[in-house]
Amino acid sequence: MTKLLITNARVVRPGTDHPEDGEFLDLLIEDGKFTRIEAGIDPSSADTVVDAAGKVAFPGVVDAHQHWGIYNPLGEDAYTESRACVQGGVTTSLSYMRTGQYYMNTGGSYADVFPTVLEATEGKPFVDYAYHLAPMSKEHIAEIPSLITDHGVTSFKIFMFYGSHGLHGRSADQSEFLMTPEGERYDLAHFEFVMRGIQAAREQLGDKADHISLSLHCETAEIMSAYTKLVEEEGTLTGLAAYSASRPPHSEGLAVTIASFLADETQLPNINLLHLSSRKALTAAMRMAKAFPHVNFRREVTIGHLLADIDTAYGLGGKVNPPLRPRDDVEALWEHLLGGDIDWVVSDHACCKDEKKFAEDRGDIFAAKSGFGGAEYLLPGLVSEGRKRGLSWRRIAELTSLNPARRYGLPGKGEIAVGMDADLALVDPDHTWTVRPEDSESTQEYTPFEGFELGAKVTDTFVRGHRVLDNGAVAGEPTGRYLHRPYK
Repeated sequence: MTKLLITNARVVRPGTDHPEDGEFLDLLIEDGKFTRIEAGIDPSSADTVVDAAGKVAFPGVVDAHQHWGIYNPLGEDAYTESRACVQGGVTTSLSYMRTGQYYMNTGGSYADVFPTVLEATEGKPFVDYAYHLAPMSKEHIAEIPSLITDHGVTSFKIFMFYGSHGLHGRSADQSEFLMTPEGERYDLAHFEFVMRGIQAAREQLGDKADHISLSLHCETAEIMSAYTKLVEEEGTLTGLAAYSASRPPHSEGLAVTIASFLADETQLPNINLLHLSSRKALTAAMRMAKAFPHVNFRREVTIGHLLADIDTAYGLGGKVNPPLRPRDDVEALWEHLLGGDIDWVVSDHACCKDEKKFAEDRGDIFAAKSGFGGAEYLLPGLVSEGRKRGLSWRRIAELTSLNPARRYGLPGKGEIAVGMDADLALVDPDHTWTVRPEDSESTQEYTPFEGFELGAKVTDTFVRGHRVLDNGAVAGEPTGRYLHRPYK
């Protein structure tokens, strides 16, 4: 058993804003857990002492939305992109995985596919990790109880537009893209049956029910297909503005409404609405919460949608689903976040290297791939912009750590408290710096945040007491563990 002591830290914990109060605390870590949190712990009680020098100590970020392996080999992403994670204070990554093209590029049962996912990832990440899975077929729905009990996967996902709209903005052969069995369709009826399957598992596994949830990417395929055609035919818009118009905000709002009605119909209470990007999407989400008060909705936004818009993002590298929006939508997200309507903030990190991101015509937004990295900017970006807008330290910790940990079956994560995993990030809240892609540990050679000035910097990150970021540099070897949920 090793003992690590972190001294002189301004500790952020739920229910209090210690940094505003000026309270400095010491943190004793033994065998990867917090064992004492108080002022004046004797340094001789520890094997190693780290002086936080008054930096703000946040609970390690639980980044509940990443995409390891979507464009690069899974094992490669697990190593390189987890290095980017620790730059952003991320200590736990929850990544989406499905069958079909991209990711593992295979169909079939999760009984066959998921062990290969775990094998490909093992020993590579610098952070702890878990997976959300997407039931793409009837066979997958039948596997839900065993995925929960045997593999500790308690969260599932529906991509609402996949049935009849291409991943990058032009329609394609969806049966080939999704590798679904002959005669099956990935449509609203399938979404309903996924919900019924998850609710049946919740009823069957009552002791785990609170940790079992369904997440939805809410966009409407038919609306997007029609508007993509309109935008391309009219030809008056280009770049990120064209892509936003091709996937209009009311497409999000309509999908939110449909998903909410199906949740009510199937009596599935734990619903997560992912990466809401627009005023109309949030308006629909709040209306549905009032219409169906028995559904326990959670609402997510990304750091990308909070920081960048169609005019400020650096180049077409900012293409993502749902799109970056005009500034009015960005401000609407902040209004709802400051009003308490948003439950967590994520990166939606999907490393897409330059050679894959852009087509031969680098100016063709519809030929470019969707998605970009950003975990390295998650905590510093939210602290930097959030503090300007009056966001409290405690609220930042809830949005980045406590809330997603509680929802996704990680009660041993999410806060700095005795008995919890010793995951934390030290942040210098007065360090101003300019985002440059060459400073990131990600293998992505560009970033839509290039040139952005941030006013906070993660200097040190600890995963279960292991120092994985030391004064801004990635340190040590990968020690990340797969988290079989519920994880205590």
